[in-house]
Amino acid sequence: MAELSDQEIEAAEARGRLARQAEPRASAVGYDRRQKRVAVELTNGATFAFPAQLAQGLEGASDDQLASVEILGNGYGLHWEELDVDLSIPGLLAGMFGTRSHMARHAGQTRSAAKAAAARGNGAKGRRPRKTA
Repeated sequence: MAELSDQEIEAAEARGRLARQAEPRASAVGYDRRQKRVAVELTNGATFAFPAQLAQGLEGASDDQLASVEILGNGYGLHWEELDVDLSIPGLLAGMFGTRSHMARHAGQTRSAAKAAAARGNGAKGRRPRKTA
């Protein structure tokens, strides 16, 4: 392993101090049983909440399991010990609720009256309509 100079270590520590001031981190976390949401209070005063079933590993978890969430890594992550699930705060804020394959499985699952009507109309035509350029 390469040796780091004192100057490199000091530079890395300075970058870490700047990151702690600028990047969003969790200062508190809880599970709202009524709304079935995980709520995260950030160090900048903002609050972020997401439906627990969206996150990989939290689908199907009980309210008690979801309520046992803790903050890890100076506020950069959330951890559920019993479920063996870890989620990053930057990832959650970017809308990433799991791995790429997990997110792909959930893409396009939004249900709306307009989407249902379009599907029925396309089905009546016997196929999906061709794209027009």
